[in-house]
Amino acid sequence: MADAAPGLRPRPISPSVTTWRWHLTMLASILHRVTGVGLYGGALLLMVWALSLAAGPDAYATFTGIAGSLPGKVALVGLTLCAFYHFGNGLRHLAWDSGYGFKPKTATGTAGLVIAFALIATIAFWSLIVMTGAN
Repeated sequence: MADAAPGLRPRPISPSVTTWRWHLTMLASILHRVTGVGLYGGALLLMVWALSLAAGPDAYATFTGIAGSLPGKVALVGLTLCAFYHFGNGLRHLAWDSGYGFKPKTATGTAGLVIAFALIATIAFWSLIVMTGAN
């Protein structure tokens, strides 16, 4: 203890910054966290929708006006993307909990599959909404 230099010691740098190179499974892990936060935002949006519905026709008209605007639609598309991604990656985690999919090649393949699923499902979902005129 007596040999310790006074002052702050240099802090170690995370291995993700210096050692690891980026790969698809790292992106999938980060996206899973980001989409989870997005779904929390969606839960708050659902709460605002319910409160506006309970507050009466004027409040609900204001809510639908905001949700129907371009920023509102972008937020709803983003929320849909979060839901589909989190669902797909949740199935991937379920397979991991069963002991499958840990080989690096399999993990990378399923990460790409989940990202593709989320994009395709979101496009299909909103295409169906636009084609039926429900937007």
